[in-house]
Formats: sequence, C-alpha cells, structure tokens
Amino acid sequence: MATDMTIGEAADRSNVNVQTIRYYERRGLLPTPRRSASGYRQYSADNVERIRFIKRAQALGFSLDDISELLALRVAPTTNCEEVLHRAEIKLRDIDERIEALRRMRRSLKSLAGACRDRRTTSDCPILEALEV
Repeated sequence: MATDMTIGEAADRSNVNVQTIRYYERRGLLPTPRRSASGYRQYSADNVERIRFIKRAQALGFSLDDISELLALRVAPTTNCEEVLHRAEIKLRDIDERIEALRRMRRSLKSLAGACRDRRTTSDCPILEALEV
C-alpha cells in the first residue's frame, strides 16, 4: 500500500479540512509537501501523524506558536522531557487562571441575572446598565 496521499485523503485521515492543512503549511507547522508529476501535493503517514499531534496539542490548550516550539523540541536530539514539562506547567497555570477568570465572570453574571428577575422593562435592566458603565 502506497503511503503517498492527496491533501483530501490526508485531511480525511487527520480529521481536519483541507484549508487547515494548507494553513499549517503556511505557518511552518508542516513541511512543504512533495509534489506529484502533475503538481498535486503528496502527503505521507508521517504528515498525518504530525497533523494529529497538532490537533491533540490544540485540544490541550496549546497555541499554534506553542505547538511550533513543541514540534521543534520533539525533533531536537538534545531535548529532554524537562523542557517539555516546563511548557506543560506553564500551560496548566494559564488554564487555572482562565478557569478563575471564568468563575469571576459567572459570579458577576449570576448576580446581575438575579437582580434582573424583578424588573420588567429594558430601560431599567441591571445587566444592560452594567454593560454601559
């Protein structure tokens, strides 16, 4: 079985759309693919695995810039797990900060919604009033 596949086949196997693959190429997250004699991009199973790696890293909250660094660490012969762990710990702190910010937003919105229950007109709506400040 040949490992070369078209961009559409690579997208299907990676569970992304074709535009995502092209975007990853432009960002330098994927190497420039080989071209067939007729000019079509040719992708390998390694390319598909790299795309899946990128998507899994995104699902964990890593930005594409973070992922670029992780990919570089992945192939660097002198890299140790400590460097990757450091980046994961930074991401964990970032997630914890976002969770706390979301909790604050939830408390504020819940308080405003509670104050709004007794009001009838939008001219006297505490939520709209709070957004105008």
